Order: sequence, then C-alpha cells, then structure tokens
Amino acid sequence: MNGPAPPRETFASRLGTLATMIGVAVGLGNVWRFPYMVGRYGGAAFVLLYVALAALIGVPALMAEWSLGRHTRRGTLGAFRAVGLPGGRTFGRLLSFTVLAAVAYYNNAIGWVLYHGLASLTTPLGFPLDASRILPPDNGFSARSFALQLGFTALVLLAQAAVLLRGLRAGIERASRLLTPILFGSLLLLIARSVTLPGASEGVRWYLAFEPSSVSAAVVLAALGQVVFSLALGGTFMVTYGSYLAGRTDVRADAAWTVAGDTAAGLLAGLALFPAVFALGLEPGSGPGLLFTTVPELFRRLPGGILFGPLFYGSLAGAALLSGIAAYEVLVAGAGDALGWTRPRAVRVVGLAALVLAVPPMVNLRVFVPWDLTFGSGAQTFGALVAVVAAGWAMRRGDLLRELAGERPGPVDRFLVGWLRFVIPATVLTASVWWLLTEVLHTFASV
Repeated sequence: MNGPAPPRETFASRLGTLATMIGVAVGLGNVWRFPYMVGRYGGAAFVLLYVALAALIGVPALMAEWSLGRHTRRGTLGAFRAVGLPGGRTFGRLLSFTVLAAVAYYNNAIGWVLYHGLASLTTPLGFPLDASRILPPDNGFSARSFALQLGFTALVLLAQAAVLLRGLRAGIERASRLLTPILFGSLLLLIARSVTLPGASEGVRWYLAFEPSSVSAAVVLAALGQVVFSLALGGTFMVTYGSYLAGRTDVRADAAWTVAGDTAAGLLAGLALFPAVFALGLEPGSGPGLLFTTVPELFRRLPGGILFGPLFYGSLAGAALLSGIAAYEVLVAGAGDALGWTRPRAVRVVGLAALVLAVPPMVNLRVFVPWDLTFGSGAQTFGALVAVVAAGWAMRRGDLLRELAGERPGPVDRFLVGWLRFVIPATVLTASVWWLLTEVLHTFASV
C-alpha cells in the first residue's frame, strides 16, 4: 500500500450499515429500471435469472469492492493506486470524473420523480400539474422543461449537500435508517392494493410463472447487466462506502444481506406495479417510460390513486436520493483523500460542478440517453471490472483473505478468491461486450 491510510469515520452500527448499503443499491436502479427490464425481457425468466446471478456474481463482486475500500481506507481516487494496480491513479481519476458526470444526469432523473410526486399530490386537489412537462423533449429544446429541470435538480443537490455536511454517521447513516424502511413499507402497501384489483392475477402469473422457452442469451446477459447496475457496482460507490466499514464487519454476511435487500426491492416493485398494469389494461413492456408514462396513468385510474401515487413517488425519490448521496460522497471523499479539502469545501465545489454538468442532459433525450449509456451503464460496468481485478489480483492474496474472513480463512474463502479472480471478471467482461454491441452502438446509430 502506498502511504498510510487516512483517518476514517466508520458506520456506527450494523443496522445503519445495512440500511445505508441497501439504500445505495436500490435507488432508481431497482424500483425504476428493474420493472421495465422485466417487461422488456419477458417476465419471470428474467426475474429468475436475475436472482441467480445476483447471488453468484453480485454478492462476491460486492465483497471485492468492500474489501478494497476497507483495506486501503480510501475511496475511488486512492484505492486503486494504494494496492498497486498498474495505472491505478489514472483509473481512479477516470472513474471519479465519470461519477461527477453521472451524478449530474442522475439528479435530473430524481428531479423528474419529485415533480411527478408533486403532480400526483396536487392534481387531485384541484391544482393540476402536467407531470410530463419536466421531461426533456425527444429532440430540440423546451425552455419550460429546461427551467423545471434546473430548479428541481438544484433542489435535489441542496438536499444531498445538507445530508453530506453532517458527515457519515449523523448525515448519511441517519438518512438511510429513515428512508430505506419507508421505501419497503410503501412497496408493501402498494402490493396490497395492486394484487387485490380485479384481473390482477394475470399480472402476477406473467411476473412469476417461469417458462424455460423464454430463456435466451439476450435475457441472461440483460439480467447480468442489471445486477451490476442495480447493486451500484463500479469501483466507486461501494469502494468508498467500503472504506467506512468497521474492522469487525463481516463483509461476507453483510454483502449477502445487502444483495438480498436490493433484490427484494426490485421484486417488490414489480409485484406492486405489474398486477395493476394488467388489471387496468396497460402495457407491461413499455420500456424506460414505464415510470414516467405508464405509472402516472396507472395511479390516475387506480382506486385510491390520490393516496398511492404520492406515496410511491415520494418513497422512490427518497431511495433515489440515497444513491445520489453516495455518488456525491464518492467525490467528496476523493477530494478529502487526494486534495486534503475539508468536507464543507468539498461539498460546495462538487455540488456546483454537478449542477453545471447537469445542464447538457437537460436539453433533450438525444443528449440524455447517450450521456446515460456512457457515464452510467457503460462506465459502471467498466469500473466493476477494474475493481474486481484490483481486489483479486493487485491486492495480496493474504490481505484479501483477511478482509473476507479474518485471521482464519477456510476452504470456501480460498475458493471465493479464485472465483473473484477468474469467474467474476470474465462474466462482467461478457456483459460489457454485450452492452456495447446491443445498447451503445444501436443507440448511437439511431441518434
């Protein structure tokens, strides 16, 4: 390791640790992206493959990122260099920049969720708001959409800054302990309403009835890509939060619980939405527009939608806020590690930079979608590959074993190191190539 590890605040409790890690992983990735991926890739086949891959790939990869962060006590800017990964400084800087670009557009999307929640609350009360007004146009420029996005993105960044200024325990951990249970509670209430609608059983059957003929290479690789996306793997969020883990934390057990919680959020979101979608005759395979087109229509028609709409969007905004906070914290921690900045200074500078970089994706979807593919999905998959290679190959084998299992590793732990070194990089690389061929090249060709 290059130089002594900097002093680091750690999580106060295991409950706070799990609430924080699950909150980071859930975000928009599972409650928004998971249901529309299920709709796009045929229902239960995707669900079953996702659960299997989350256990076989997601849990070990998460262990690797946490081990890297805890061992170095550094975030993205310092961890790769600290373990001696060739080009580690360059990788750290590259991934930090992509996080800055990603936090910008991601906070735009959180602003959309907030505005939809506001519209679902005020419209039934006689103060109608067209929620779609905040969405960027397909092409061209809309001054009204741009102004709404700018205002709500600034509001989101201010909320995140208020949490980050309080530090890890009093800010991030406390917010996570509040917001994560609210999300799960609201999903359970929505499920109770959704599955009791006439005709909802068809949606449940479509969502959970597995047909082997539905399995294809595309479905497998899509599920693998969703695992990387939804768990916030990428050498950024989880490496930084791993640097805050106490030495007594069992990364194996807590990684399993985190993946279970994240997966449960996605499964519950699907169970909350798809039975109602089928019951009301809407389209389950509506793609990324599911959250911002189909779901508003769902709550407009749903009995009691005046209550369930704000509940859904409010809890989703809270969960998304935790992921946004994590991205913001990657940069704040990096500025402290590499530049010696105080937390207040780092929060101010990063927040201003994020607001400036949020402007281009506000223009229209011809900018937003490639921005998302480049700085979100693509960079995240690439970062996950770098992080697993750094943990599996750049870290000393004995150091990795100690991070995973303490001073007495067993045969299963030694097998896990081999799995991290060979199987995980190969599968993530496969998902990356598939993503490049099917998503990026196709999208850029159509832009």
